[in-house]
Amino acid sequence: MNTGKLLAGLTLTTIFMSSVSADQPEIKPFTPGSYQQILAASPNQPLMLAIWSVDCPSCLKDMDTLSKLHEKHPALKIVMLATDDVEALPEIKRIIDSHKLGGLENWAFASDNPEKLRYEIDPAWYGELPRTYFFDAGHQRLGKSGAMSLEEFEAQFSKLKM
Repeated sequence: MNTGKLLAGLTLTTIFMSSVSADQPEIKPFTPGSYQQILAASPNQPLMLAIWSVDCPSCLKDMDTLSKLHEKHPALKIVMLATDDVEALPEIKRIIDSHKLGGLENWAFASDNPEKLRYEIDPAWYGELPRTYFFDAGHQRLGKSGAMSLEEFEAQFSKLKM
């Protein structure tokens, strides 16, 4: 790794971590390799990856549903991933906090190449939002685009035996 990339990575990490306070949700920087890190942290465990953006009205509509889902299934691992850049961190945190999703694992894109991050998640995903991935315990996944109702989330969970 060259010195410039290392310095840029350290700077982004510092920005993400320095903006964390006791009453604010932690947002982890999503960089190349983070997707595999998320999966590796949940071996043999079902999980849901909810991808969203502060500029996506349907995503914001999903936030209330995700909050209800988390209340109803607190043991279900839900990982939130904002596709916004570093400048949107205050708004990302405000939205997460206002929907009581700060207790979940939260990430935000932290790369100068968002296309590479999207491709790493799913080569067939072209960036439409919201995008939700349901992983069974063996990490076989099913991806869905668009806002979903609580019932639609529940139906996906039952298919994957979550």
